[in-house]
Amino acid sequence: MHDLEPGCDGRAIRRSLAEPNAFAAIFERHFDALYGYARRRVGADLAEEIASEAFVLAFDRRRTFDVRRSDARPWLLGIAANLLRRHWRTERRRLEAYARAGVRHESSSDAGARVEVVAALDSLSRDERETLFLFAVADLSYGEIADALEVPIGTVRSRLARARSRVGRSLDDSPTASGPSSDPKELLDV
Repeated sequence: MHDLEPGCDGRAIRRSLAEPNAFAAIFERHFDALYGYARRRVGADLAEEIASEAFVLAFDRRRTFDVRRSDARPWLLGIAANLLRRHWRTERRRLEAYARAGVRHESSSDAGARVEVVAALDSLSRDERETLFLFAVADLSYGEIADALEVPIGTVRSRLARARSRVGRSLDDSPTASGPSSDPKELLDV
């Protein structure tokens, strides 16, 4: 039986150093979170590949995990986020397709607003966008994002502030300014 108690990830990873099969507990506990994050970012076609690749890398890098930590989810999402950076073009196409699909089912102003959200996200730096996605899509706290990206919490705060400001300005300047919310969690609910 795998140790799946909340907060036991450090123990399971430490045990996996001697017994590699113990890493299965980490996979079982966190696969759905990684898959869901990747699916919302790049769609179902790539999500399983991203999540699986993230676990392969995590297994290979398990010696680098701070086993004093009780939750491996931020660490795993950081690995997935790095993999997803390579897929930004795919993600961008998916967001644009999502925006265009809305044209058939929404008023033209709603569809235009979705296109503007894609443009606003595209205007962010890679680091700002990744931080925003971990906050809004993966629902990580500032501290968890700092762990995932291996940056100080102050960096997370400033990246999110810049991303919110830039996206807000971009949407305020758009022709459909009364359109989408500038709340990151609502903007990225795709």
